[in-house]
Amino acid sequence: MAKKKIRIWTEAELMATFELQRENKEMPLLNEWLVVELPIFNILEETFFEELLDLVGKKADFWNEESLKMNFIAPLLQSFVKLNDKKYRYEGFFDVSISAIVEGIYLQTECDFMLAKGIGDIAQTPYFHFQEYKKSKKSPPEPMAQLIEAFLIAQETNKNGKPLYGLTITGSIWRFVVMEKRKYGVSYAFDATQKEDLLRIIAILRKFKVILETTLLD
Repeated sequence: MAKKKIRIWTEAELMATFELQRENKEMPLLNEWLVVELPIFNILEETFFEELLDLVGKKADFWNEESLKMNFIAPLLQSFVKLNDKKYRYEGFFDVSISAIVEGIYLQTECDFMLAKGIGDIAQTPYFHFQEYKKSKKSPPEPMAQLIEAFLIAQETNKNGKPLYGLTITGSIWRFVVMEKRKYGVSYAFDATQKEDLLRIIAILRKFKVILETTLLD
């Protein structure tokens, strides 16, 4: 059997090929997700938050992908968001290859982190995707293009018509993304080295957990 050729897409190419619309501020689901109250921590949480804030401020420009993931993203999720439940999990869904045929076109991309319902190492229903890369990398693939491609693959996999949520991380800069059918919105930039922005990042991720449990789970 001939090996399928993997294409590296740009965001503009995906928009043109699949007739996608980028709406940003005009997308209600994105706007609703971003409306949050800053979290209040106990003493232990506040201490660890300040340590993470100091660490990302000093190291974000120098970390590679694995260092960013292990030293910052994973501790942030484990300590302040706790995205674990019997119905969904993220263990085993780091650095996974996902693929599908969408409108007759074969798509395959690497997903840095995926929150999904699954069995073993098989992701059955993806809900949330992270795409990240270190700040100095300028060559393709584009993280936004990878995320949108992952969304298209997840839509084909899930076949439930529900929106998909995710984000891109470039060094310390986070952007949140929602896709519904062929429309998607991208948030303004949050800088994780800034205290209020990091608090909002945590609050937005916590709000996604509520959205997941009340709207997205079957």
